[in-house]
Amino acid sequence: MTIYFYTTNQAYSEFSNFAPYGIELDGYWWRTTEHYFQAQKFLDKAYQDKIRQAPDPKTAANLGRSRAIAIREDWEEIKDDVMRKAVLKKFQTHPKLRELLISTGSEEIVENAPGDYYWGCGVDGSGKNMLGKILQEVRFQIQDANTKRD
Repeated sequence: MTIYFYTTNQAYSEFSNFAPYGIELDGYWWRTTEHYFQAQKFLDKAYQDKIRQAPDPKTAANLGRSRAIAIREDWEEIKDDVMRKAVLKKFQTHPKLRELLISTGSEEIVENAPGDYYWGCGVDGSGKNMLGKILQEVRFQIQDANTKRD
């Protein structure tokens, strides 16, 4: 059974970057993984901080998608690793989420985002589903770490 997630009021909504689970990364507290991810698009520290302090993930996302400030030149090369770092930290930080992710076993995880053909599956399922793939990678890392501890 494939596990689909997208909005914060559906099953597995905790997997969304908009879910209200903060992380500490790079010496700062981020309200959501969306806040962290969007801020990393920029080298301007003041703008990063503006995104970090955004009241909600939608505002953080809109600030991150703005091109009023130039995004870093290497963004396309590093964005997957930035997402991996944030998602891993989220599941390392919150035991309840870690258990939920592990409970998915070896099922495929898909971000059912109709408008996103990179991070999600897109409206027709042809998207890359990179967020789903990263969640599966993180699940494996966590399971592997648990096995080594046992």
